[in-house]
Amino acid sequence: MNDAMNSGSIPTHRTKAVNDSDSTPQPIRSLEARYYTDPDIFHLEQAGLLARTWQFAGHSSLVNKPGDYFTFTIAGENLFCVRDREGELHGFYNVCQHRAHELLSGEGNTREVVCPYHAWTYTLNGQLRTGPNVNSVPGFDRSRICLTPVRIEVFHGFVFANLDTDAAPMDDWFPGVREELEAYVPHIERLQPLEWIDTPEACNWKVSVENYSECYHCTLNHRAFATGVIKPNTYDIQPQGHCLRHTTASANLDRMSYPIDLDSNEHAGEYSSWFLWPMFSFQVYPGNILNTYHWRAESTDHVTVWRGWYTIDGTDSEVVRRLASQDRATTVEEDIHLVESVQRGLNSRGYKPGPLVLDPACGLRSEHSVHALQQWMRDAIKPVKNHDKHL
Repeated sequence: MNDAMNSGSIPTHRTKAVNDSDSTPQPIRSLEARYYTDPDIFHLEQAGLLARTWQFAGHSSLVNKPGDYFTFTIAGENLFCVRDREGELHGFYNVCQHRAHELLSGEGNTREVVCPYHAWTYTLNGQLRTGPNVNSVPGFDRSRICLTPVRIEVFHGFVFANLDTDAAPMDDWFPGVREELEAYVPHIERLQPLEWIDTPEACNWKVSVENYSECYHCTLNHRAFATGVIKPNTYDIQPQGHCLRHTTASANLDRMSYPIDLDSNEHAGEYSSWFLWPMFSFQVYPGNILNTYHWRAESTDHVTVWRGWYTIDGTDSEVVRRLASQDRATTVEEDIHLVESVQRGLNSRGYKPGPLVLDPACGLRSEHSVHALQQWMRDAIKPVKNHDKHL
């Protein structure tokens, strides 16, 4: 993140160089279309950004017991998470060290990890245990063969992975978020998924993330959200490390679209969201109802957004299911049309990046959060950009 964002100041324009004949301040413009349409940039993101950042893998309720596992994908890599007999959670590349066959699929429970190709067998902590006829190989040392590990962190029951072995911990990336989430959802460690809703979108993942990360469009396009959940005049989004923190008061009780108990928690009457760069968000609705967004980039112009809804111990809840259904029929459906229209526009020869609306007072009608995102997006390909002059 740049110094201006860290200091909390919001730049509203760029000034040309002193020796430039025109010293008129110039607005900061949005990213050029190629950031969203060029397959080469998507490839750079897969090889770099998405492999060097904390990505959501799954919920820890999938791996409660020794031997429980689930598979997942990050930056095109097939991976799995498993709990060993001592209760420790491990992440590994899902590939046998013999001749590269995939080891596991889906989710389940196993006493040991056995390759379906030649039955090479690994313990739950990744060490090779045995393989057919390996003892006949002179100098064969099974103690030197183990699965390739992947960094794993559990964040209030949510499992994240990072392919970068030197990555800073999540608390460094997202300062204060762990504590704030616990304050807004005191029972978060007891939550389990109640419902998952996947939404394919025909757009670049960054188009969808930008749309989520500003509310400049909310009052015009999200009537149910803007009148039944939040108070638009209190809405604000601020950078917090590599997190974008959304805050607002909730709508008046007589206008709420579902019942809430204001006495249940000091934050029960608030909406808040924590977007964790680059592809995950915790979102707390009034009443301390947690839901999450998880973006999965499929290609340059396709992304799937997984929306999770949670309750204590995964107990069924009519309120949560009704809210999830209402959200899918209104805000989510409305956003699909918006982001897909933007993607089509980015492919138009007639598009030239326009100025971002950067209000020093921030608030609902400012795009300062998009400015922060787009700087992170530029930085994400900068190490390779110097070697590729057309980017």
